[in-house]
Amino acid sequence: MSASRRGAAAAVLIAVLALSACATTPVSGPAAPVSVPAVPVGPAPEVATGGATATGLALTALPGWDHEDHLAAFNAWRTGCGVARDPAARTLCAQARTLAHGPVSPSDARAFLETGFVAIPARADDGSPGLLTAYFAPEYEARRQPDAEFDAPVLGVPADLVRRDGQAMQRQADGSTGPYPERAVIEAAMPVAPLAWMRAEDLFFLQIQGSGYLTFADGSQARLAYAGDNGAPFVGIARPMARDGLLPPNGTSGDAIRAWLAAHRGAEARAVMALNPRYIFFRLDPDDGGDPAGAAGIALPARRAIAVDPAHWRYGDLVWLSADGGNLRGARGSYQGAVVALDTGSAIRGPVRADLYMGRGESAGAEAGAVRHPLRMWRLVPRKRGDSGDR
Repeated sequence: MSASRRGAAAAVLIAVLALSACATTPVSGPAAPVSVPAVPVGPAPEVATGGATATGLALTALPGWDHEDHLAAFNAWRTGCGVARDPAARTLCAQARTLAHGPVSPSDARAFLETGFVAIPARADDGSPGLLTAYFAPEYEARRQPDAEFDAPVLGVPADLVRRDGQAMQRQADGSTGPYPERAVIEAAMPVAPLAWMRAEDLFFLQIQGSGYLTFADGSQARLAYAGDNGAPFVGIARPMARDGLLPPNGTSGDAIRAWLAAHRGAEARAVMALNPRYIFFRLDPDDGGDPAGAAGIALPARRAIAVDPAHWRYGDLVWLSADGGNLRGARGSYQGAVVALDTGSAIRGPVRADLYMGRGESAGAEAGAVRHPLRMWRLVPRKRGDSGDR
């Protein structure tokens, strides 16, 4: 989810779903680190710079580097690097885009990355492993008018929603402001004309994801993009449902929650969904057939974009992920690869925490639901000019 993520809470369905990753065989024996001049990479307390220098690894030392699709990694970074703020990264971005004016081979891409970057490990304060989860852009049926099944309104941003000092507030008739209402009040009041109508359980999950795609009865399609939120915190409903005996403790998967909500559609399901006070407002856009934009305003490349904590990472950062040991049912063994930080989410917090965008549609969602892997991360930072490194 995202703040973009589109509020995109968007975060993944961390409390509702369990997430997955791609299998890649790691390579053994990381090479010795090289000492390179520090590069300003933004607020990142997990990166120990050691004064004037940072301890960086040649990319060849990263676990799984030899098995990477270097051209895909190069193309993903080239597409998203325009949002980078670091001058060195912007210079390297311009060079990558110039190179892409002509044909770029996999070996060209690998050489560019290896000569352009070094890797600095990200660390949690307590040294513990991080966490990789995943998210996707869902596709749902919708209607232009409500009926017994499609009775949940998709709402745009109300006129009385204002932001003061970063907080979502409700503007009163006398000009004063107060906290914006929670989910149940918004649904009862319906403060704006609906953009569309959905099944209540689908809308609930869509609000967790933060954006997605709609297919109407006439076959036309549209994209719902995050447009705002009521400022309330995200609260998962899995634990309360298990606590209250609505689902068994070991049976609170996303599919199980969705099935229960569908079977109890109406007041009973609304009461359960109201346990999560957070409410997402949307914008209805044409479906261009591509992927949604993340918080950075860049369309998210499937399997090559992550949501991160902006307190520790910058949009446009090139990141190496290495995650294995996922233990959820249906999980793949591991994931390793280069990704670009292009999104954020309300559940994505900490220096070693990433939410991997899997793509759009049902298959992407099925895989995302099995990703919950211990994670290591490296920030790939531009080499200082003249640094030869240790390759």
